[in-house]
Amino acid sequence: MAPVQWPDAVDEVIGGDLTAALAYVTPAGGAVVMAVAPIGLRDREQGTVSFTTSLGFGRKLDRIERDPRVALAYHAREHGHSSSSRFVLVQGSARVIKEPDRDYLDFIGRQATPFMGPPRSGVFWDRWLSAYYADRVPVHIAVHRIVSWPDLRCAAEPEVHGAALPDGPPPQRPPAKGTGPRVDAAKAGRALAKLPHQLVAFTGGDGHPVVLPVHLAGADAGGVKLSAAAGLLPEGGRRAGLLAHDYRAKLIGLAARQHTGWMEVDGDRALYAPHTASAFRAPANKTLLLLANGFLARRGLKQAQRAQAQVG
Repeated sequence: MAPVQWPDAVDEVIGGDLTAALAYVTPAGGAVVMAVAPIGLRDREQGTVSFTTSLGFGRKLDRIERDPRVALAYHAREHGHSSSSRFVLVQGSARVIKEPDRDYLDFIGRQATPFMGPPRSGVFWDRWLSAYYADRVPVHIAVHRIVSWPDLRCAAEPEVHGAALPDGPPPQRPPAKGTGPRVDAAKAGRALAKLPHQLVAFTGGDGHPVVLPVHLAGADAGGVKLSAAAGLLPEGGRRAGLLAHDYRAKLIGLAARQHTGWMEVDGDRALYAPHTASAFRAPANKTLLLLANGFLARRGLKQAQRAQAQVG
């Protein structure tokens, strides 16, 4: 099958956004969504887009390798190189490169510089950050479909490149432990509302994750209230991931909150019951951020090495 091709208007977004939302499928048929930095990685001739991640995220990589259907949503224009108003959703099949060659790692460094600035160098930084760069692995996504809306709310009709859109996913069977919140939904809603970019992810009609923008409309003990453009979210109940995040130039200072849970949709409104919660905040200081990155990378590499030794 010929690689999926996309127009210049879409490529401007893919090549210019500093951050994107990655979603992958869970064993229970839900989706996890998190922020990644794709730094413009793509190959239009081969029909692929890419991002890098850490070997320390072994669980994420294992799940992607077990079910390679993923999605990247290019949804935010701050601090990147695109001024487009488009929301671009890329769906495809991922391939994790756990042992990239030196040339490709050097290429990633050059590709990242316009987004992140030149890397720190010197005797200390070269040694401290060596684990960080060794810890990065590329993930290449063979594009199956690109859905592009002309507006970031996804309120207008989308354009589709590649495979035709499937029928909307039917409601899912409720989890055995019930659909209600398992963490403090009111508290979660207050924290999520402080972060400007809010997205929900779920499994689409063909099994690929779907990532779409939502807006927090309140929260109480019963769940987090969401709104979306008319007709955007599929009716009924389903497992879903929720992400809210914020970031600054060169990702020096960022914050993210993630949930998995159950979403009930009625028209353009949804009630989200969070079942799990995680949060991350990075310091708005480059030196502190690099020190933290080096420490986390060293820890992640050790964890990955221990896990590999146990498998072996």
